[in-house]
Amino acid sequence: MRYCLGVPEKPQAPGRSPEERRAALERANEIRFARAALKREIKAGTASVADLVADPPAYLASMKVLDLMVAQPYMGPTRALPLLEAATVSPRKTVGGLSRRQREELAALLRDWAPPPH
Repeated sequence: MRYCLGVPEKPQAPGRSPEERRAALERANEIRFARAALKREIKAGTASVADLVADPPAYLASMKVLDLMVAQPYMGPTRALPLLEAATVSPRKTVGGLSRRQREELAALLRDWAPPPH
């Protein structure tokens, strides 16, 4: 560990070349666009959050489960949090970080959940 005036310095991330930075930004943009399109499909009812939790595409791995759940119509944090608690899933957990048991349990709970009548 390096010290500056007796205080440890923060470790620095290795520098990236401009090409590496550009590639990382392009990949991040592709993921953002894919997630935005998926959220539109969820809202339109053409994609199921339960199916996505059960078998997520790679670009959802770093997305928070809570963010995915609240993309559904009539599902806000107030309705999503009890479902997460029932499946023993932290609201800060990512889709890629779910265990098989958590994935199966949450998918089953989401399939049984029905939006409230209007």
